[in-house]
Amino acid sequence: MNNPNHVLIVGGGQVGLSFALLLAHFGIDSTIIEKQRYPNISPDEDLERKAYLDSRNTALSRKTVQIYQEIGLWDRLKSHACRIDEVAISELGSFGRARLNKHEEGVESFGQVIENAHMGRQLLLAVKDNHHITLYDGASVIDISQDEKQAIVKVVFDDDTPAMQLSAPLVVACDGRDSPIRQLLNIGIQTHDYEQVGIVGVVQTDKPHQHIAIERFSSAGPLAVLPLTDGLGDGGTDDTKGHRRSVVFICPKGEEERYLTDDAYYLQTLQQVFGDSAGRFLATGRRGAYPLSKVLADRQVLGRFVLMGNAAHTLHPVAGQGFNLCLRDARSLAQLLAHAKSQAGDDGYDFGDYARLSHYERSRLSDQKRVIKFCDTVVGSFTSTNPVMKFARNVGLIAFDKIPGIKPMVASYAMGLKS
Repeated sequence: MNNPNHVLIVGGGQVGLSFALLLAHFGIDSTIIEKQRYPNISPDEDLERKAYLDSRNTALSRKTVQIYQEIGLWDRLKSHACRIDEVAISELGSFGRARLNKHEEGVESFGQVIENAHMGRQLLLAVKDNHHITLYDGASVIDISQDEKQAIVKVVFDDDTPAMQLSAPLVVACDGRDSPIRQLLNIGIQTHDYEQVGIVGVVQTDKPHQHIAIERFSSAGPLAVLPLTDGLGDGGTDDTKGHRRSVVFICPKGEEERYLTDDAYYLQTLQQVFGDSAGRFLATGRRGAYPLSKVLADRQVLGRFVLMGNAAHTLHPVAGQGFNLCLRDARSLAQLLAHAKSQAGDDGYDFGDYARLSHYERSRLSDQKRVIKFCDTVVGSFTSTNPVMKFARNVGLIAFDKIPGIKPMVASYAMGLKS
Protein backbone atom coordinates (compact mmCIF):
# COMPACT_ATOMS: atom_id res chain seq x y z
CA MET A 1 0.00 0.00 0.00
CA ASN A 2 1.50 3.34 -1.01
CA ASN A 3 -1.24 5.92 -1.46
CA PRO A 4 0.26 9.45 -1.61
CA ASN A 5 -2.77 10.82 0.28
CA HIS A 6 -2.89 8.17 2.97
CA VAL A 7 -2.04 8.12 6.68
CA LEU A 8 -1.24 5.11 8.84
CA ILE A 9 -2.49 5.38 12.44
CA VAL A 10 -0.98 3.01 14.99
CA GLY A 11 -3.31 2.68 17.96
CA GLY A 12 -7.10 2.61 17.79
CA GLY A 13 -8.14 3.98 21.16
CA GLN A 14 -10.22 7.11 21.57
CA VAL A 15 -7.50 9.38 20.17
CA GLY A 16 -6.64 7.15 17.20
CA LEU A 17 -10.28 6.59 16.22
CA SER A 18 -11.05 10.30 16.58
CA PHE A 19 -8.03 11.30 14.49
CA ALA A 20 -9.08 8.93 11.70
CA LEU A 21 -12.57 10.43 11.73
CA LEU A 22 -11.14 13.96 11.65
CA LEU A 23 -9.07 13.01 8.60
CA ALA A 24 -12.09 11.40 6.95
CA HIS A 25 -14.07 14.60 7.48
CA PHE A 26 -11.51 16.31 5.23
CA GLY A 27 -11.58 13.47 2.69
CA ILE A 28 -8.24 11.97 3.74
CA ASP A 29 -7.86 8.18 3.78
CA SER A 30 -6.29 6.38 6.72
CA THR A 31 -5.59 2.89 8.02
CA ILE A 32 -5.82 2.11 11.75
CA ILE A 33 -3.63 -0.64 13.22
CA GLU A 34 -4.89 -1.71 16.66
CA LYS A 35 -3.26 -4.35 18.86
CA GLN A 36 -6.43 -5.38 20.70
CA ARG A 37 -9.37 -7.18 19.13
CA TYR A 38 -12.48 -5.02 19.00
CA PRO A 39 -15.76 -6.58 20.19
CA ASN A 40 -18.44 -7.36 17.65
CA ILE A 41 -21.05 -4.64 18.13
CA SER A 42 -24.15 -3.43 16.35
CA PRO A 43 -25.84 -0.02 16.46
CA ASP A 44 -28.79 -1.44 18.42
CA GLU A 45 -26.54 -2.79 21.17
CA ASP A 46 -25.75 0.68 22.41
CA LEU A 47 -29.34 1.62 23.28
CA GLU A 48 -28.94 0.37 26.85
CA ARG A 49 -26.08 0.70 29.26
CA LYS A 50 -24.75 -2.64 30.43
CA ALA A 51 -23.88 -1.76 34.01
CA TYR A 52 -25.47 0.99 36.03
CA LEU A 53 -22.54 1.47 38.41
CA ASP A 54 -19.64 0.06 36.38
CA SER A 55 -18.17 2.64 34.08
CA ARG A 56 -15.09 4.69 33.25
CA ASN A 57 -15.78 8.18 32.04
CA THR A 58 -14.08 11.08 30.30
CA ALA A 59 -14.66 14.78 30.90
CA LEU A 60 -14.95 16.50 27.53
CA SER A 61 -14.18 20.22 27.39
CA ARG A 62 -16.43 22.65 25.56
CA LYS A 63 -13.86 22.80 22.74
CA THR A 64 -13.82 19.01 22.42
CA VAL A 65 -17.60 18.97 22.10
CA GLN A 66 -17.34 21.64 19.40
CA ILE A 67 -14.78 19.55 17.49
CA TYR A 68 -17.10 16.54 17.49
CA GLN A 69 -19.96 18.79 16.42
CA GLU A 70 -17.88 20.14 13.51
CA ILE A 71 -17.35 16.67 12.07
CA GLY A 72 -20.89 15.44 12.70
CA LEU A 73 -20.12 13.01 15.53
CA TRP A 74 -21.74 14.68 18.51
CA ASP A 75 -25.23 13.42 17.69
CA ARG A 76 -23.87 9.89 18.01
CA LEU A 77 -22.18 10.62 21.34
CA LYS A 78 -24.51 12.91 23.24
CA SER A 79 -27.08 10.38 24.51
CA HIS A 80 -24.64 9.18 27.20
CA ALA A 81 -23.05 12.58 27.88
CA CYS A 82 -24.00 14.76 30.83
CA ARG A 83 -23.35 18.49 30.72
CA ILE A 84 -21.52 20.37 33.48
CA ASP A 85 -23.37 23.56 34.38
CA GLU A 86 -21.41 24.46 37.50
CA VAL A 87 -18.05 23.64 39.08
CA ALA A 88 -17.59 23.83 42.86
CA ILE A 89 -13.95 23.93 44.06
CA SER A 90 -12.74 23.64 47.64
CA GLU A 91 -10.07 22.14 49.87
CA LEU A 92 -10.84 19.55 52.52
CA GLY A 93 -10.88 21.13 55.99
CA SER A 94 -10.10 24.65 54.77
CA PHE A 95 -11.88 27.94 54.23
CA GLY A 96 -11.20 28.51 50.53
CA ARG A 97 -14.15 28.12 48.16
CA ALA A 98 -14.83 28.99 44.53
CA ARG A 99 -17.60 28.33 42.02
CA LEU A 100 -17.98 28.61 38.28
CA ASN A 101 -21.52 28.92 36.92
CA LYS A 102 -22.42 28.68 33.23
CA HIS A 103 -24.92 31.53 33.41
CA GLU A 104 -22.37 33.90 34.94
CA GLU A 105 -19.82 32.95 32.27
CA GLY A 106 -22.36 33.08 29.43
CA VAL A 107 -21.72 29.56 28.10
CA GLU A 108 -23.99 26.66 27.24
CA SER A 109 -21.99 24.41 29.59
CA PHE A 110 -18.41 23.91 30.75
CA GLY A 111 -18.26 20.56 29.03
CA GLN A 112 -19.71 17.08 29.18
CA VAL A 113 -18.96 13.86 31.04
CA ILE A 114 -19.31 10.80 28.84
CA GLU A 115 -19.03 7.09 29.51
CA ASN A 116 -15.98 5.58 27.83
CA ALA A 117 -17.82 2.40 26.85
CA HIS A 118 -20.44 4.37 24.92
CA MET A 119 -17.90 6.75 23.42
CA GLY A 120 -15.67 3.90 22.29
CA ARG A 121 -18.57 1.99 20.72
CA GLN A 122 -19.84 5.02 18.85
CA LEU A 123 -16.40 6.00 17.55
CA LEU A 124 -15.82 2.41 16.41
CA LEU A 125 -19.21 2.24 14.68
CA ALA A 126 -18.49 5.55 12.94
CA VAL A 127 -15.09 4.27 11.78
CA LYS A 128 -16.57 1.04 10.44
CA ASP A 129 -19.20 3.06 8.55
CA ASN A 130 -16.63 5.36 6.93
CA HIS A 131 -15.26 4.44 3.50
CA HIS A 132 -12.17 6.61 4.07
CA ILE A 133 -10.95 4.37 6.91
CA THR A 134 -9.48 0.85 6.83
CA LEU A 135 -9.25 -0.97 10.16
CA TYR A 136 -6.93 -3.81 11.21
CA ASP A 137 -7.41 -5.05 14.76
CA GLY A 138 -5.54 -7.82 16.54
CA ALA A 139 -2.51 -6.35 14.78
CA SER A 140 0.86 -5.31 16.23
CA VAL A 141 3.68 -3.31 14.66
CA ILE A 142 6.98 -5.13 15.19
CA ASP A 143 9.31 -3.12 12.95
CA ILE A 144 9.46 0.25 11.23
CA SER A 145 11.60 2.06 8.69
CA GLN A 146 11.44 5.17 6.53
CA ASP A 147 13.09 6.71 3.50
CA GLU A 148 12.79 9.91 1.47
CA LYS A 149 9.33 8.95 0.17
CA GLN A 150 7.54 6.78 2.71
CA ALA A 151 7.31 5.27 6.17
CA ILE A 152 7.01 1.51 6.42
CA VAL A 153 5.58 -0.64 9.23
CA LYS A 154 5.69 -4.42 9.55
CA VAL A 155 2.49 -5.81 11.09
CA VAL A 156 1.80 -9.22 12.62
CA PHE A 157 -1.60 -10.53 13.65
CA ASP A 158 -2.83 -12.53 16.63
CA ASP A 159 -4.44 -15.17 14.39
CA ASP A 160 -3.42 -17.01 11.20
CA THR A 161 -3.47 -13.87 9.06
CA PRO A 162 -0.08 -13.57 7.31
CA ALA A 163 2.20 -10.73 8.38
CA MET A 164 2.12 -7.72 6.10
CA GLN A 165 4.06 -4.59 5.32
CA LEU A 166 2.21 -1.29 5.04
CA SER A 167 3.59 2.00 3.81
CA ALA A 168 2.38 5.58 3.67
CA PRO A 169 3.88 9.07 3.55
CA LEU A 170 2.98 9.56 7.22
CA VAL A 171 2.58 7.37 10.31
CA VAL A 172 0.87 8.79 13.40
CA ALA A 173 1.45 6.82 16.61
CA CYS A 174 -1.47 6.93 19.05
CA ASP A 175 -0.31 3.79 20.83
CA GLY A 176 -0.33 4.88 24.44
CA ARG A 177 1.93 5.91 27.28
CA ASP A 178 4.37 3.05 26.68
CA SER A 179 4.25 3.59 22.90
CA PRO A 180 6.04 0.78 21.01
CA ILE A 181 6.49 3.13 18.03
CA ARG A 182 8.21 5.70 20.24
CA GLN A 183 10.53 2.99 21.48
CA LEU A 184 11.28 1.74 17.96
CA LEU A 185 12.14 5.32 17.01
CA ASN A 186 14.46 5.57 20.05
CA ILE A 187 12.76 8.78 21.17
CA GLY A 188 13.59 9.52 24.78
CA ILE A 189 11.10 10.56 27.45
CA GLN A 190 10.92 12.67 30.58
CA THR A 191 9.05 10.92 33.36
CA HIS A 192 7.77 11.79 36.81
CA ASP A 193 6.06 9.34 39.14
CA TYR A 194 3.50 11.14 41.29
CA GLU A 195 3.50 8.20 43.74
CA GLN A 196 -0.28 8.29 43.50
CA VAL A 197 -3.01 5.98 42.22
CA GLY A 198 -6.21 7.22 40.63
CA ILE A 199 -9.26 5.15 41.55
CA VAL A 200 -12.04 5.63 39.03
CA GLY A 201 -15.61 4.43 39.29
CA VAL A 202 -19.29 5.31 39.51
CA VAL A 203 -21.40 5.92 42.61
CA GLN A 204 -25.02 6.60 43.43
CA THR A 205 -25.94 9.38 45.86
CA ASP A 206 -29.20 10.30 47.54
CA LYS A 207 -28.97 13.87 46.23
CA PRO A 208 -29.35 14.57 42.47
CA HIS A 209 -26.23 16.04 40.92
CA GLN A 210 -28.00 19.00 39.24
CA HIS A 211 -25.19 19.03 36.67
CA ILE A 212 -22.63 20.21 39.25
CA ALA A 213 -19.04 18.98 39.19
CA ILE A 214 -17.38 18.98 42.61
CA GLU A 215 -13.59 19.31 42.79
CA ARG A 216 -12.05 18.92 46.21
CA PHE A 217 -8.38 19.00 47.05
CA SER A 218 -6.76 17.03 49.84
CA SER A 219 -3.25 16.14 50.95
CA ALA A 220 -3.57 12.99 48.82
CA GLY A 221 -4.35 14.97 45.70
CA PRO A 222 -7.30 16.34 43.72
CA LEU A 223 -10.59 14.45 43.99
CA ALA A 224 -13.63 14.92 41.78
CA VAL A 225 -17.29 13.91 41.66
CA LEU A 226 -18.80 14.50 38.21
CA PRO A 227 -22.41 14.28 36.98
CA LEU A 228 -23.48 11.37 34.78
CA THR A 229 -26.53 10.62 32.66
CA ASP A 230 -29.43 8.68 34.15
CA GLY A 231 -29.42 4.93 34.37
CA LEU A 232 -33.02 4.28 33.36
CA GLY A 233 -33.38 0.94 31.65
CA ASP A 234 -30.24 -0.63 33.10
CA GLY A 235 -30.79 -0.75 36.83
CA GLY A 236 -31.91 2.80 37.48
CA THR A 237 -35.41 3.92 38.31
CA ASP A 238 -37.31 7.20 38.44
CA ASP A 239 -36.21 7.42 42.08
CA THR A 240 -32.53 7.40 41.09
CA LYS A 241 -32.81 9.82 38.20
CA GLY A 242 -29.86 12.22 38.26
CA HIS A 243 -28.16 10.46 41.19
CA ARG A 244 -25.43 8.73 39.20
CA ARG A 245 -21.94 10.24 39.42
CA SER A 246 -18.41 9.54 38.31
CA VAL A 247 -15.67 9.64 40.94
CA VAL A 248 -11.96 10.20 40.51
CA PHE A 249 -10.38 9.42 43.88
CA ILE A 250 -6.63 9.76 44.33
CA CYS A 251 -4.69 8.02 47.06
CA PRO A 252 -0.99 7.45 47.80
CA LYS A 253 0.53 4.51 45.98
CA GLY A 254 0.27 1.34 48.06
CA GLU A 255 -3.05 2.29 49.73
CA GLU A 256 -5.35 1.49 46.83
CA GLU A 257 -6.22 -2.13 47.60
CA ARG A 258 -8.73 -1.47 50.38
CA TYR A 259 -10.45 1.24 48.37
CA LEU A 260 -10.85 -1.25 45.53
CA THR A 261 -12.13 -4.21 47.53
CA ASP A 262 -14.06 -2.77 50.48
CA ASP A 263 -17.17 -0.95 49.24
CA ALA A 264 -18.24 0.26 52.69
CA TYR A 265 -14.79 1.70 53.45
CA TYR A 266 -14.61 3.38 50.05
CA LEU A 267 -18.05 5.00 50.42
CA GLN A 268 -17.27 6.08 53.97
CA THR A 269 -14.03 7.71 52.82
CA LEU A 270 -15.83 9.58 50.04
CA GLN A 271 -18.36 10.79 52.59
CA GLN A 272 -15.61 12.13 54.83
CA VAL A 273 -13.91 13.89 51.94
CA PHE A 274 -16.96 15.46 50.31
CA GLY A 275 -19.21 15.93 53.35
CA ASP A 276 -22.80 16.59 52.34
CA SER A 277 -21.96 18.46 49.13
CA ALA A 278 -23.01 15.43 47.06
CA GLY A 279 -25.46 14.03 49.60
CA ARG A 280 -25.03 10.53 51.00
CA PHE A 281 -22.97 8.05 49.02
CA LEU A 282 -25.25 5.01 48.78
CA ALA A 283 -23.72 2.51 46.37
CA THR A 284 -20.69 1.92 44.21
CA GLY A 285 -19.73 -0.34 41.32
CA ARG A 286 -16.45 -1.90 40.28
CA ARG A 287 -13.48 0.43 40.36
CA GLY A 288 -10.24 0.62 38.43
CA ALA A 289 -6.86 1.69 39.77
CA TYR A 290 -4.39 3.61 37.59
CA PRO A 291 -0.88 4.56 38.74
CA LEU A 292 -0.31 8.24 37.96
CA SER A 293 2.79 9.44 36.21
CA LYS A 294 3.78 12.13 33.74
CA VAL A 295 5.44 10.99 30.53
CA LEU A 296 6.63 13.55 27.97
CA ALA A 297 8.32 12.56 24.72
CA ASP A 298 11.54 14.44 23.96
CA ARG A 299 10.18 15.08 20.48
CA GLN A 300 6.86 14.46 18.76
CA VAL A 301 8.04 14.38 15.14
CA LEU A 302 10.84 12.26 13.74
CA GLY A 303 11.02 12.03 9.96
CA ARG A 304 7.69 10.70 8.73
CA PHE A 305 6.48 9.67 12.18
CA VAL A 306 4.36 11.77 14.54
CA LEU A 307 3.61 10.90 18.17
CA MET A 308 0.10 11.78 19.34
CA GLY A 309 -2.05 11.18 22.41
CA ASN A 310 -0.45 9.56 25.43
CA ALA A 311 2.50 8.54 23.26
CA ALA A 312 3.41 12.24 23.13
CA HIS A 313 2.25 13.40 26.57
CA THR A 314 0.63 11.57 29.46
CA LEU A 315 -0.55 13.95 32.19
CA HIS A 316 -1.95 13.91 35.71
CA PRO A 317 -5.76 13.68 35.46
CA VAL A 318 -6.33 16.85 37.50
CA ALA A 319 -9.06 18.95 35.84
CA GLY A 320 -9.48 16.30 33.12
CA GLN A 321 -7.25 18.06 30.60
CA GLY A 322 -5.36 15.13 29.05
CA PHE A 323 -7.77 13.79 26.44
CA ASN A 324 -8.95 17.27 25.49
CA LEU A 325 -5.37 18.36 24.80
CA CYS A 326 -4.88 15.24 22.65
CA LEU A 327 -7.97 16.00 20.60
CA ARG A 328 -6.80 19.56 19.95
CA ASP A 329 -3.51 18.10 18.71
CA ALA A 330 -5.42 15.71 16.43
CA ARG A 331 -7.61 18.46 15.00
CA SER A 332 -4.60 20.69 14.36
CA LEU A 333 -2.72 18.01 12.41
CA ALA A 334 -5.84 17.00 10.45
CA GLN A 335 -6.44 20.62 9.47
CA LEU A 336 -2.81 21.08 8.43
CA LEU A 337 -2.94 18.01 6.17
CA ALA A 338 -6.31 19.07 4.73
CA HIS A 339 -5.02 22.56 3.96
CA ALA A 340 -1.91 21.16 2.29
CA LYS A 341 -3.99 18.77 0.20
CA SER A 342 -6.34 21.54 -0.94
CA GLN A 343 -3.44 23.79 -1.90
CA ALA A 344 -1.43 21.19 -3.80
CA GLY A 345 -4.06 18.93 -5.36
CA ASP A 346 -4.62 15.24 -4.84
CA ASP A 347 -1.24 14.04 -6.08
CA GLY A 348 1.05 16.97 -5.42
CA TYR A 349 1.61 16.98 -1.68
CA ASP A 350 3.71 14.81 0.59
CA PHE A 351 1.85 14.28 3.88
CA GLY A 352 5.16 13.35 5.49
CA ASP A 353 6.90 16.59 4.56
CA TYR A 354 9.21 17.18 7.50
CA ALA A 355 9.04 20.97 7.40
CA ARG A 356 5.24 20.92 7.70
CA LEU A 357 5.27 18.29 10.43
CA SER A 358 7.84 20.29 12.37
CA HIS A 359 5.60 23.34 12.03
CA TYR A 360 2.74 21.29 13.53
CA GLU A 361 4.93 20.30 16.47
CA ARG A 362 6.04 23.87 17.15
CA SER A 363 2.51 25.22 16.79
CA ARG A 364 1.18 22.86 19.46
CA LEU A 365 3.91 23.38 22.04
CA SER A 366 2.45 26.52 23.66
CA ASP A 367 -0.90 24.84 24.36
CA GLN A 368 0.80 21.67 25.57
CA LYS A 369 3.23 23.52 27.85
CA ARG A 370 0.42 25.62 29.32
CA VAL A 371 -1.65 22.55 30.19
CA ILE A 372 1.36 20.64 31.57
CA LYS A 373 2.38 23.61 33.72
CA PHE A 374 -1.17 24.05 34.99
CA CYS A 375 -1.45 20.37 35.98
CA ASP A 376 1.93 20.35 37.70
CA THR A 377 1.19 23.59 39.55
CA VAL A 378 -2.16 22.36 40.86
CA VAL A 379 -0.79 18.98 41.92
CA GLY A 380 2.27 20.53 43.57
CA SER A 381 0.38 23.30 45.32
CA PHE A 382 -2.46 21.23 46.70
CA THR A 383 -0.42 18.24 47.87
CA SER A 384 1.91 20.42 49.93
CA THR A 385 1.27 20.21 53.70
CA ASN A 386 3.23 23.41 54.40
CA PRO A 387 0.90 25.69 56.47
CA VAL A 388 2.02 28.80 54.57
CA MET A 389 1.29 27.12 51.23
CA LYS A 390 -2.07 25.88 52.51
CA PHE A 391 -3.08 29.40 53.59
CA ALA A 392 -1.87 30.88 50.29
CA ARG A 393 -3.85 28.47 48.13
CA ASN A 394 -7.04 29.06 50.09
CA VAL A 395 -6.60 32.81 49.75
CA GLY A 396 -6.05 32.13 46.07
CA LEU A 397 -9.35 30.24 45.81
CA ILE A 398 -11.20 33.15 47.39
CA ALA A 399 -9.45 35.63 45.10
CA PHE A 400 -10.37 33.49 42.11
CA ASP A 401 -13.98 33.50 43.25
CA LYS A 402 -14.24 37.23 44.00
CA ILE A 403 -11.89 39.25 41.79
CA PRO A 404 -13.59 40.31 38.52
CA GLY A 405 -12.07 39.08 35.29
CA ILE A 406 -10.26 36.00 36.62
CA LYS A 407 -13.09 33.48 36.23
CA PRO A 408 -13.81 34.15 32.54
CA MET A 409 -10.12 33.79 31.70
CA VAL A 410 -9.67 30.53 33.65
CA ALA A 411 -12.98 29.16 32.36
CA SER A 412 -11.94 29.82 28.76
CA TYR A 413 -8.70 27.93 29.24
CA ALA A 414 -10.41 25.05 31.08
CA MET A 415 -12.99 24.72 28.29
CA GLY A 416 -10.19 24.63 25.71
CA LEU A 417 -11.51 27.77 23.99
CA LYS A 418 -8.15 29.52 24.47
CA SER A 419 -4.76 27.89 24.19
